[in-house]
Amino acid sequence: MKAVLCSSFTGPADLRLGEIAEPKPASDEILIDVHAASVSFMDQLLVSGLYQMRPPLPFVPGTEASGVVVAVGDEATTFAPGDRVACSSWTGGYAERMIAKGSKSVRLPDDVAFEAAATVLHNYGTAYYALVERARAQRGETVFITGAAGGVGLAAVDLGRHLGLRVVAGVGSDDKAALVRSYGASEVINYRSEDLRDRIKSITSGQGIDIGFDTIGGAILEQMARLINWGGRLMPIGFTSGVIPSIPMNLPLLKNYAIIGVFLGAWAEKFSAEAAHMNDTLMQLLADGHIRPRIDRVLPLEEAGEAMRAVANRSVQGRIVLKIR
Repeated sequence: MKAVLCSSFTGPADLRLGEIAEPKPASDEILIDVHAASVSFMDQLLVSGLYQMRPPLPFVPGTEASGVVVAVGDEATTFAPGDRVACSSWTGGYAERMIAKGSKSVRLPDDVAFEAAATVLHNYGTAYYALVERARAQRGETVFITGAAGGVGLAAVDLGRHLGLRVVAGVGSDDKAALVRSYGASEVINYRSEDLRDRIKSITSGQGIDIGFDTIGGAILEQMARLINWGGRLMPIGFTSGVIPSIPMNLPLLKNYAIIGVFLGAWAEKFSAEAAHMNDTLMQLLADGHIRPRIDRVLPLEEAGEAMRAVANRSVQGRIVLKIR
């Protein structure tokens, strides 16, 4: 079968389309005819050797996909051949067929397209886990979301709107402002050209933000740490800047706020039943039109490297999807 292969941790330029043997599902896994796979920043980090884990080489990238079940392991009894599903996995999505754990897969409502379904579990899963499970966000609270036009950030804007939060979107260029406003942001801050502290103070009447949802790290998170309201929650989601920040611990002490880590993949591994329930909830929100995944473009499988370069260059708004069938 056709698959994109990563044979060295040297980045998207060295990915190659090749032929590999079809994977065999273990007892707790399902085998899927892949119709669509999304391209994430995590995928780009994995093939570049910059993620916190390194799969054995060679491997097939692709952490999220959708398609049709063709075989099931003995323990994956909630699925059957012919089921339309979306799934998440550390690797394997950029191929004609992939395996995924039954616990990390979800059945699709009939009217949900494969392309949209392939963009939900990571993006909206991260946003849901952060805002609902970790932050316990309450209607009317103010959330500041960095990287708000990217895949995870835009999902957080969209879900924040649905939850009744006051969404302040942080972007790195003015051309992204219209998009995040259309997804529910009431205020937009360009942190490359505006003073973040002054804008947050002005927007919140000096109170600060209730929830900080940060995907960037570095200096942005260090500034956010000084802008949290009393009893607020500061959540590091990722470090796309490449810099892991240091935060003086007197800051959360003085305002009794919490720093809450958000690592969806680790939680889903430890609490598979809860994660499966969340995935069902997300797919129902999608089917009902309450969330609107943004697909930047759809590309063929052989253009996976180009898709990853676009993600790395921050020229993607939402997600790129690889159409495989």
